[in-house]
Amino acid sequence: MTTHSTETPVSNFLRTIIENDLSAERFRGKRWAGVPGPASVQETGTKDPARIRTRFPPEPNGYLHIGHAKSIIINFGLARDYGGVCHLRFDDTNPEKEDQEYVDTIQDSVRWLGFDWENKEKGYCNLYFASDYFEYMYEFAIALIKNGDAYVDEQSPEEIAKMRGNFTEPGVDSPWRDRPIAESLTRFQEMREGKHPNGSMALRAKINMQSPNINMRDPVIYRIRHAEHHRTGNTWPIYPMYTYAHPIEDALEGITHSICTLEFEDQRPFYDWLLEKLLSFGLLKEPLPKQYEFARLKMKYIVTSKRKLLRLVEEGYVNGWDDPRMPTLVGLRRRGYTPAALRLFVERLGVSKADSNIDYSVLEQALRDDLDPIAPRAVAVLDPIKLVITNLPEDHEEACFAPINPHNPEAGKREFPLTRELWIERDDFREEPPKKYFRLFPGNTVRLKYAYVVRCTGFVKNEQGEITEVHVEYLPDTKSGTPGSDSVKVKGNITWVSTKYAIPATVNLYDRLFTDPAPDYGDKNYLDFLNPNSLQTVQAWLEPGLDTSAGNQWQFERLGYFIADQDSTADKPIINRSVTLRDSWGS
Repeated sequence: MTTHSTETPVSNFLRTIIENDLSAERFRGKRWAGVPGPASVQETGTKDPARIRTRFPPEPNGYLHIGHAKSIIINFGLARDYGGVCHLRFDDTNPEKEDQEYVDTIQDSVRWLGFDWENKEKGYCNLYFASDYFEYMYEFAIALIKNGDAYVDEQSPEEIAKMRGNFTEPGVDSPWRDRPIAESLTRFQEMREGKHPNGSMALRAKINMQSPNINMRDPVIYRIRHAEHHRTGNTWPIYPMYTYAHPIEDALEGITHSICTLEFEDQRPFYDWLLEKLLSFGLLKEPLPKQYEFARLKMKYIVTSKRKLLRLVEEGYVNGWDDPRMPTLVGLRRRGYTPAALRLFVERLGVSKADSNIDYSVLEQALRDDLDPIAPRAVAVLDPIKLVITNLPEDHEEACFAPINPHNPEAGKREFPLTRELWIERDDFREEPPKKYFRLFPGNTVRLKYAYVVRCTGFVKNEQGEITEVHVEYLPDTKSGTPGSDSVKVKGNITWVSTKYAIPATVNLYDRLFTDPAPDYGDKNYLDFLNPNSLQTVQAWLEPGLDTSAGNQWQFERLGYFIADQDSTADKPIINRSVTLRDSWGS
């Protein structure tokens, strides 16, 4: 499979930032102890061997989708290109929604994209979990309380939300905001010991309730959750909020560039506030991580909301998370999208802060461009009608040859038999042809691709008036690749397979899941725009000799790119259409 360089994306402001940081030697004194930890741990380390450290921090509560692929490719790609490493960190701070199944499939998806967090030769494995740092986070919270920078609030979650105000009204101080430090320490210890019910108390940072940035109005940093965690069990009845955990995780891991999407831009002031506080306590050391934001991937004709995707799965609109119509990485993989195609797609998009709505056709074209030079060619007939060459004997068999891939002559040729009876596409014959129709109709001549020129002499209909057979005569001395084969000029070429030797197969013709480019925009109900033709299953005939084992890919001539499904076998081939040969949506 080909690989595409991501050395020079179309536009990538992050590269400029990194290059400036390296030029200024911002990380010159940075140390790394080989494991994450606060200042006391990192001081025992040596000079960090990684020039930069980035991270991909998914929450293990669902399957990754195409938007996550962009983040993975950016973070791992930047680390690779600048002599750094990228950490895979699971943000498992929300115990009710997380599961080991998601941890496993996320790791598999990252590796499938061509990236790894482990290098056995260099002796490191940068796979981490937020839950690894719960004790550190708890200790840091106590330090904040002791310094007067956090307090335990006994209002309900609804009261806290109401008193934070909005974009036009300032927040109102909690009645618990100025409680004695010792009292907050006691209550926080009680929260830790599980003595209070869910929602009865929360630990809040003490910043500024009048801040124009709502995220700085004493955000909640710990809440009570009596829930079993998939890794820590029932050890913790309290869990940190993501906005609190995220900067601490970055700092403990020595992340240099914390790269996230634009929705976290308003969280950056708190990110910086918290790290500066912990630095002042001596819990962290310079250089601190810096957060940078880029525009998230927005694409036409898809939805990426976990809630909406879950509904598609649970209500049976699709056949699971790996349905080839889904934007999940497991779905795209089953559809036939390659890691190289996804990397090429992200490379073409570049990285910027400007929002843009990418048409689905850009993704499809990346797959075509990846597969075209490498995919072996084959013939498939999806809507068959029988063609009889009446001037050939019943037992006639003749070898025909075609290139395995026209871009790569060294790949050689494939051989398949011409017999008296063939399958052709029903659309390749018309009893009454429209204007500029150059395929088969009574009296017309076409070339059977890689074989002879034939002239249509008639056809047969059944009792229902449906055409069941097309009759032709072949013209000797016109076989492709032989002297004089071009003596008869034709405007049409049609593909075919032998009825005697063709392989029967189930072919799933997948298309876009939605008919509207913005199915969930505004007040739209995305279910109203489900494409009724997003999956059509046909019984087809394939060129003999194809290895239909799961994962094999081809370009079916004149039709598009296809992949053998994960459930495909030699006895029962199941083939999925990845993408048509050309954009059929015209968007």
